[in-house]
Amino acid sequence: MASTRKKKTKASAKPISTVAAVREGKTGGSRRRATFWENVKGILGAVLLFLFLRTFLVEAYRIPSPSMVPALLVGDWLFVNKLVYGPHIPFTNINLPGYSDPRRFDIAVFVSPEQKDLLPDDPTPTLVKRIIGLPGDTLHMRNARLFVNGVEQTQGYGDQSPVGDPNEVSFLFDWQKQYSLKDSRMGPAPEQPTHDNWGPLVIPPKYYFMMGDNRYQSKDSRYWGIVPRENVRGRPMFVYYSWNGDSDRPLPGITDIRWGRLFHRIK
Repeated sequence: MASTRKKKTKASAKPISTVAAVREGKTGGSRRRATFWENVKGILGAVLLFLFLRTFLVEAYRIPSPSMVPALLVGDWLFVNKLVYGPHIPFTNINLPGYSDPRRFDIAVFVSPEQKDLLPDDPTPTLVKRIIGLPGDTLHMRNARLFVNGVEQTQGYGDQSPVGDPNEVSFLFDWQKQYSLKDSRMGPAPEQPTHDNWGPLVIPPKYYFMMGDNRYQSKDSRYWGIVPRENVRGRPMFVYYSWNGDSDRPLPGITDIRWGRLFHRIK
């Protein structure tokens, strides 16, 4: 009797059939493959969503230089609204319609005109400056005072800029000559533009003149020229993170955070 029970126990431990075992193995493999592809699709979906948001809606941007002090500081990280002026389709010259046109004194993110003489390794960087001149505007500067259509600008932009060389001369200013007025109610343009004395010059259609608030530490439209409309990428919304870019502390991104600038609205 005992021998018979052992035989029955051993028999019950064996698979019912070879076919059933093969089916079970195939089912397990199919489940693993299905799980793998579900994970792959989830990751691809997340990547595509990120790329869509980054291309058409919002993008992060870091301030690397002091050209926009005091409005923006080195070490500020911004969220940029790309929908406002119309998102740019990558690898094309196409801009989709936005819900607003660039306005005078907006801070804007844009692709710079070519700067081979200033930045040979990256001649068309993405920059952030203030829009000073719109299409059709007449701009000039006399003794560091900026005039737009004959009216001196008193908004205070640039008031806190440390004074540099007001008589700086550069061959980079020569692009202005093709747009300068030899005769106008503002007087003629100087033969040789300088940092603080240039124009009057007229901004052509579909172009913009950009300047940094920190005017003596800003390479802007005075140097590399006017910006085509299709180069304008968006308007910064707010600072989502900021740390002291001039800090001597170790790990300043953690130890020297500017807490008061977090979620600071940009204007």
